[in-house]
Amino acid sequence: MKDWLRSFDQNVLVPPHPQRARQPIKESTAFQCVLKWLDGPLIKQGVLEVLSEVGCCLRVSLFDVTYRHFFGRTWKTAVRPVEQLSRQPSRIVFDESLYFHTSLNHPNIVAVVEVVTEGRRPDGSLQALSCGFGILRIFGNKLESPTSASQDKRLKLYHGTPRALLHPLLHDPVEQNKHMTLMESCSLQYMLRPHPLLEPVFHLLPENLLVSGLQHIPGLLPAHGEKGDALRKPRLQKSVTWDLDDLFFTLYPSLEKFEEELLELLISDRFREEGIPRDGGTLEILERRLCVGVHNGLGFVQRPQVVVLVPEMDVALTRSASFSRKVGSSSKASSGNQALVLRSRLRLRELVRHPAFAIVFQLEYVFNSPSGADGKATSVTSLSSVACMHMVRWAVWNPLPEAGSGKVVLPLQGGIRPNPSHRLVYKVPPACMSSKEVEQVASGTVQFQYSLSPKGHLDTLPGHGHGPEAEQQPSRKPPASPASPPALPARGHAAPQDSPMGPGLSLSQLAASPRSAARCRSATLSSPQPAGSEPSPAQAQGLPLEGRICHLEAELSQASLVLGASVAEHLQELPFTPVHVPIVAGVQARSSGSKLSRASMVLLQASGFPEILDANKQPAETVNPADPVQFNPQKEESDCLQGNEIVLQFLAFSRVSQDSRAAPWPKTVYFTFQLYRFPPVTTPRLQLVRLDEAGRTLPGSPLHLLVLADRDDSSDAGSPGFQLKFLAEPGFLRPGEQSRFSHYLAAQALQVDVWDGDSLLLVGSAAVPMKHLLRQGRPAVQVSHELEVVATEYEQDVVVSGDVTRLGSIQPIGVYAVVKGWLHLTLANIGHMCEQRGRDSSTLPPSRSRVISNDRTGHFEGGSLLRRGAPRLKNVVQAQKLADVDCELAAMLFVPTQRRGKGPQGAGREGDAVRRRKLERMRSVRLQESRGELSCWGASMLAQQSVRAQHARDLQVIAAYRERTKAESITSALSLAITTKHTVHVTLGTAEFFEFALRNPHNTQHTVTIEVDSPELSIISDSREWRFFKDAAKLHTPVEEDMFRLRGGLAPQLFLRPRETAHIPFKYQTFSVGQAPAEPSSEKGTDPGSPQKRSAAPTKHAKVVFRGGGGKPIAVLCLTVETQPPAADQVFRFYHPELTFLKKAIRLPPWHTLPGAPVGRPGEEPQVHVRCSDPNVICETQNVGPGEPRDVFLKVASGRSPENKDFFVLVYTDRWLATPVQIWQIHLHSLQRVDVSCVTGQRTRLSLVLRGTQAVRRVRAFTSHPQELTTDPRGVFVLPPRGVQDLHVGVTPRRAGTRFIHLNLVDVDYHQLVASWLVCLSCRPPLISKAFEITLAAGEGKGANKRITYTNPYPTPRTYRLLSDRPDLLQFREESFQVGGGETYTIGLRFASRQSAGEEEILIYINDHEDKNEEAFCVKVTYQ
Repeated sequence: MKDWLRSFDQNVLVPPHPQRARQPIKESTAFQCVLKWLDGPLIKQGVLEVLSEVGCCLRVSLFDVTYRHFFGRTWKTAVRPVEQLSRQPSRIVFDESLYFHTSLNHPNIVAVVEVVTEGRRPDGSLQALSCGFGILRIFGNKLESPTSASQDKRLKLYHGTPRALLHPLLHDPVEQNKHMTLMESCSLQYMLRPHPLLEPVFHLLPENLLVSGLQHIPGLLPAHGEKGDALRKPRLQKSVTWDLDDLFFTLYPSLEKFEEELLELLISDRFREEGIPRDGGTLEILERRLCVGVHNGLGFVQRPQVVVLVPEMDVALTRSASFSRKVGSSSKASSGNQALVLRSRLRLRELVRHPAFAIVFQLEYVFNSPSGADGKATSVTSLSSVACMHMVRWAVWNPLPEAGSGKVVLPLQGGIRPNPSHRLVYKVPPACMSSKEVEQVASGTVQFQYSLSPKGHLDTLPGHGHGPEAEQQPSRKPPASPASPPALPARGHAAPQDSPMGPGLSLSQLAASPRSAARCRSATLSSPQPAGSEPSPAQAQGLPLEGRICHLEAELSQASLVLGASVAEHLQELPFTPVHVPIVAGVQARSSGSKLSRASMVLLQASGFPEILDANKQPAETVNPADPVQFNPQKEESDCLQGNEIVLQFLAFSRVSQDSRAAPWPKTVYFTFQLYRFPPVTTPRLQLVRLDEAGRTLPGSPLHLLVLADRDDSSDAGSPGFQLKFLAEPGFLRPGEQSRFSHYLAAQALQVDVWDGDSLLLVGSAAVPMKHLLRQGRPAVQVSHELEVVATEYEQDVVVSGDVTRLGSIQPIGVYAVVKGWLHLTLANIGHMCEQRGRDSSTLPPSRSRVISNDRTGHFEGGSLLRRGAPRLKNVVQAQKLADVDCELAAMLFVPTQRRGKGPQGAGREGDAVRRRKLERMRSVRLQESRGELSCWGASMLAQQSVRAQHARDLQVIAAYRERTKAESITSALSLAITTKHTVHVTLGTAEFFEFALRNPHNTQHTVTIEVDSPELSIISDSREWRFFKDAAKLHTPVEEDMFRLRGGLAPQLFLRPRETAHIPFKYQTFSVGQAPAEPSSEKGTDPGSPQKRSAAPTKHAKVVFRGGGGKPIAVLCLTVETQPPAADQVFRFYHPELTFLKKAIRLPPWHTLPGAPVGRPGEEPQVHVRCSDPNVICETQNVGPGEPRDVFLKVASGRSPENKDFFVLVYTDRWLATPVQIWQIHLHSLQRVDVSCVTGQRTRLSLVLRGTQAVRRVRAFTSHPQELTTDPRGVFVLPPRGVQDLHVGVTPRRAGTRFIHLNLVDVDYHQLVASWLVCLSCRPPLISKAFEITLAAGEGKGANKRITYTNPYPTPRTYRLLSDRPDLLQFREESFQVGGGETYTIGLRFASRQSAGEEEILIYINDHEDKNEEAFCVKVTYQ
């Protein structure tokens, strides 16, 4: 036993990072590393003078670069003496081999070699000093490809200790980091190679354990020579088979007392940690498991067998009398205490006669907690019952080498002592016993009969035996590591006598797994069933002991099958697993350093861009974008220049070196973006004008200035660049929003989308951090950026690799990012003085203006002529004509109303009287001239009588109108005395909280009914939610429990005492965006962010009426809602076929990195909620397990092409959805889908139908891959109105695979998108007829000229065309050639050089005159 304990204590391993455990399990690979000698002056002369007996050794540890995590165990060589550094160069010879195997075959899994000097101080104490370290790459750059070269290599050494690898500034590749200092003339000679001979002994060596060939491994025979290296060609010791019978577990003081105390403690833990009430559900013991395995001190030789123990009384009731008597006679030592017994025999074949081999017993309890509210157990097929497993006791038995048979009684162990499974174990009784013998058995005992199998001496480990039993085993690979499943048991053995049906599957294997204790799920809820001593079929077939559906394929006992069939009525939902592979959120576009030469920068600055000046007409201070920013919120708030004028200057656009496979460079571009909550901006089309001398300075990356384009695509060379201004002043920002705007600049990045102005295709996106716009007390700042414009393509299936817990380390495989160019952009922030305004309710701090009062009784404005805000001495009412007030009354009157002039009312009336008098005089003169005085006088009298009759009728109508509207007018006027008006500024998804101080003006009590006419305005009825919003707003008004009487769908009611005032909590929250698109702004003097231009969102109104007894209102609250656009944290753009559903998963960043995330305990993650601005979009999130990343799933129905659908997704981490921590803006472009199945290098033709619009249009087709997709007609053509025309498309793919090509039909006159297609290519490679291989020099070589021959197989002359999938690496002497029938033609090839070494496979397509592939050649080019 001492040998096993010593080996167990000395071989404790640090496990790999938990994130590695979630990755798919791969086969383990064995390695041999030979450390030969160390060259160089590593040890300083001063060390040799201070220390005596100086020696040098090497320490090797495994390290995970991705997660900065050391794991495994550090291995140390023997200490070599160090002589005086007399000879140069110095060399220390080690020549030691170490072996290990690992399944973490990733390039970031490395071995760290540390050089350590050991010596003795003058006082005799030992001191160790680190002299440097090296990083040994185990795997190559490609996944699953270990370095297989067996030649010697030199390992570079660095200054410092390996602990420097834990520093956060050391990013991968670590060797190229600027903080790493190389040690000159120092290196380690080593050899690393795979070692397949180690695979047969994987079961004896734990994974990631570094061992030496000189170290003795239990289970291996010593070496016959070869320097005593036992692992060079390992040989296994023979194994023996042991049988264990009559196994009993006795727990003190009794089994019933022990389990009762265990259940009480578990219920207390659940109540304390999870908040589950003590009576919320009965905690039951589902089963008692026993795990038995063979351990060699390093690890389990095979996966432990799992059997089920039952109480002794249950066995006596179910078995025969003879068996009961045997049980009773064997358990007399328990003094009447009930024991746990095993009803069958255990057979262990892995034991080796070695002092370090032992048998480990582990007693586990599986508990079941019903999930029903009533505490009753659910059906046996329910997956909602939570099962958890706890290890309570364990024991170790080391058989004596000469033992054959006998009886053993072992004390059980528990508590905090380390155990072979490295799990927490139930506590042991306190050590207060007087006798050591009693203290040993206080935790319980296990007793059993053991015997050596008659064939035990012939048994060997599975897969290595040469006896009859080994021949009956199925052929399989060598034994796997202890984490792998055991081998299938031999079929020649008879079934145990007590299990005639064969071994059954343990219930806890269906319900719980050791790795996820207390969080696993139960598959059945039946009573414990018989189980055999052999491993269960699930174990024998290699099924993992996890709670997954694959366990249901195992063979169950007859009782469980009958029970399951009787109640299985409904299909149960499986544990949630993501179906759509996620797209990672939080990964912004990359920024780079300067790509221009200094000469190009001089030309760019001399182009005449407008200078940015501050308020004093002085140049703004220039900030270096590489400098760190120290953000001080107090300094921003105390700045006297509270107005911030954000200036954006688009200067130039430079492209990468031209790629023949890429799309041509655009002639015009335009930009789209949204700054903060300003309206979205779409700039006008900007012409790309090439700088005159840029071609000579940067031939591979030409620079183009951005110039505003006219209608005819001409440019004004005198005004380069394009400038936009956004004014964030107190007139635009809400009260208290200045701090939020400063935090937005400090934390967010502005995403700018670059579009081709002609084809309307997306060129790419760039992201610029805005933290340098923080002025921090300065009058003005400006910063110039050179941003990478990256085009990103999302494929259907994306696999994410990397650390999902750290930003920037996630690399989605299948998401391709290509740098299209660099955008030269200047940002500036100019401070301005703001006008001082009166302190009205709209400018008070947020904590004060959140309480609205209606105490202003008698507030009656009337129709006063006095200006609003002037001192009011009394109520003044101005009389008005009723016809001027009511248009319906004016329409009923016969006498037309006179329109008042623009001047004062008195002057208007005087002018009307003068005009009437003059008209009367003119009429009298005309009557006299016509000599019809009498007749005209009579007619005049009749006319006057008619007018009087009309006036009388109008007076009657006016009187009736006054009587009808008198009550309504008086009521409306009086209601102004109890009406309170308030304005709230709301943003999408953010809950605006306020309280209304409602006062009962009467001397009697009232039951007030609250009526709200807006669904977005609601009363907070939950006191917890009310308290949450009050804490966030820092309000100290009282909170009342059960304040409202809720009556289902009816209005809530409130009780008010006489003259009592109550605070009514409200919140206004909208999830809809009612915003019109912003117009493109002009170049000079534009201000798209001014308050005059931000009225795109409509103003809403909401009304709350508080009615007392009898339905009479006692107060009215009128809200004016000013909606403001949201500030998006990230923008996603998807292209999807029309009239289909887009299903995407977006992975959330780690919650603690989100702004505004709540601070919790370590390991505690908040609940995530999502909402969408479009009610027709399905948006949800689900947790896949504790510690797992969270995904937001979207399901959107796309419209017809070329429609776009824009919506927002809001992510919350608080329970009440108060403020979103992330706002995503998603653009969905609906395109017509065209599926094309084709062969690479061969043209496939198809036709698309074009339908004309109502007018004649001049259109042109543009494609994202013009080298692979061509259209006919090529140029501009006329699309007749309401006509039908064919667009012929030819597809010639260059590479195999599945990808998308965009095709747009654009109106060239108005630059409008007429139609759009998404061409889905499914390309398969051609049949290769010939293969060639050449070798070229990498670097600045001149390439090479080669020739190949082609014979025309036809009897007639043919014309052929040559194509290549890599035109950047291979050019042809002639693009086409003609050869006679049966003749041979020599094809000239020109191979271009490449900078980096490696291999490339280039395909050559030989096509006929119709572009059909005749033959395909493959040339493998090796650059070295």
